[in-house]
Amino acid sequence: MSQTFKAGDFLVYQLESAFALLRLLAVDETTDGRIWHLAGYNEFFPDIESAEASLASPNGFTKALKHAALTDRAFQSTQTAPLANHPLSEDDLEPLNTWRESPEHAVSNISIRLLLGFR
Repeated sequence: MSQTFKAGDFLVYQLESAFALLRLLAVDETTDGRIWHLAGYNEFFPDIESAEASLASPNGFTKALKHAALTDRAFQSTQTAPLANHPLSEDDLEPLNTWRESPEHAVSNISIRLLLGFR
């Protein structure tokens, strides 16, 4: 992977006629490979510039998906690019911490687009 991602990154990805945002919560290294922890947002943008401008005050975003754990393959199936990095809050991390404390650590091999209901 040519890009370096960090916890707290807002990632942009393209749908057919809009752009949308994801948030990288963490990346876990395991013996089976990386697990990418993401949150997905409801907001759509007509272009990358407006998505980037919205990150000046990202607190108003609404989450469509508070936490998803994805395999490396599932994460790489959606092309993303980092736009900005903001510190993660306790509210951001709560679903991730709940997942980590759970005896069931479900990890999806399905793309984030499909998990959010897009094709």
